[in-house]
Amino acid sequence: MSETADIRTELSRRLKGNVLLIGIGNTLRGDDGAGPALIERLEGRVKALLMDVGEVPESYLSRILDAQADTIAIIDAADFGAAPGDLAVLEAEDISGHSVSTHQMPLSLFFRFIKRYSRAEMFALGIQPSRIALGEPMSPEVAASVRALAELLRELLPK
Repeated sequence: MSETADIRTELSRRLKGNVLLIGIGNTLRGDDGAGPALIERLEGRVKALLMDVGEVPESYLSRILDAQADTIAIIDAADFGAAPGDLAVLEAEDISGHSVSTHQMPLSLFFRFIKRYSRAEMFALGIQPSRIALGEPMSPEVAASVRALAELLRELLPK
């Protein structure tokens, strides 16, 4: 799903109740920093709990569960075979095949753990990376998607 209208429709349908947005990634690895970059852009601008968990989301499990969110959206760079910067809503069962694998814990295991101990509706919002090499800047395509997604989330989750 890469069309902005489709993403808007899907997110407006799914972002309900107490929302937790989790950015995963390493800002020193180019496009892998998309999740944390989005969280930074949203800080203080949306009605949602925001967490930048870097590359070690498992270190935040108790904080995530303590949030008692109704909806948990994980934002991460994910290789799903699309053009750089494209967005996709990914379900828990889709995650293992779409990770860029720069994280300590496989995202599929992270999902399973949270789903076991939380009643939250949970999904990932993947951003197709172009480059994830150490020391590379974020690609223009991914940076544009992060900006557009931040604007969309500001509209959908007004403060």
